[in-house]
Amino acid sequence: MKIAAVSDDGITISQHFGRAAYYVVVTINEGKIVAREKREKIGHAQFGGETHAEGNDPRGHGYDAAAQSRHARMAGAIADCQVLLARGMGAGAYDSMQAAGIRPIVTDIASIDEAVQAYIEGRIVDQVERLH
Repeated sequence: MKIAAVSDDGITISQHFGRAAYYVVVTINEGKIVAREKREKIGHAQFGGETHAEGNDPRGHGYDAAAQSRHARMAGAIADCQVLLARGMGAGAYDSMQAAGIRPIVTDIASIDEAVQAYIEGRIVDQVERLH
């Protein structure tokens, strides 16, 4: 299984999915991390010139067609992952990851390794109240 985490430093999970610099993808085998890689992640910096609709959808941020297209491109880099860890993200991005077959988890655990271990042990909590 593969778990992706958004990160800016390779050690901690970024506070915001859209602004994170890259993904750290860990491969899990028999309950242990057996491989780790850094993958490019497109995000807010690359989408600066695109339209950004706010408040048009009653579900909240990130549901307009342009945002959904951006989220699909973000998911493409981790299409082989089953889980995505973030410490914050928009509701539209969260739903887009689910639609791509990736389970998003919003956590307050900062360390990538600690969050992955919590997931493996079944004790990580998806804090959907942290969605914006």
